[in-house]
Amino acid sequence: LKAPDVGPAGEYIATAPAAAKRETRAAAMARGPKKHLKRMFAPSHWMLDKLKGRWAPKPSAGPHKMRECLPLIVMLRERLKYALTYREVKMIVMQRLIQVDGKVRTDMFYPAGFMDVVQIEKTKENFRLLYDTKARFALHKISKEESTYKLC
Repeated sequence: LKAPDVGPAGEYIATAPAAAKRETRAAAMARGPKKHLKRMFAPSHWMLDKLKGRWAPKPSAGPHKMRECLPLIVMLRERLKYALTYREVKMIVMQRLIQVDGKVRTDMFYPAGFMDVVQIEKTKENFRLLYDTKARFALHKISKEESTYKLC
């Protein structure tokens, strides 16, 4: 075994191979997927205000891609105006009042996408997510009978 290099003041001096190892570890910093999304980089079709905070809700992993979905929190807070804050949306979702394609969703970051049917129990409303002429999501109100089937 080789003794570690010690300087005049008794401090440890890193040898070249150890220093190189540390540098390679520092370069590969990111571990795992990103958990946050800055508001500036959120998809523009969500139509979030630029100056209402620094962060945007990042959709969970699910059936639709981040750029092709609308998280439930954006739908309830920004579009339908059923909640004013993050906390209010969380309470609505945790009461199991929101269904997407007939399944109760308790994740407020769940990515609802094109042609998904969103049902709200308390208000007895049904919506289908469609695109408007400017490629933004529009919540199209549908009847109870129409909400039972999926178009595609």
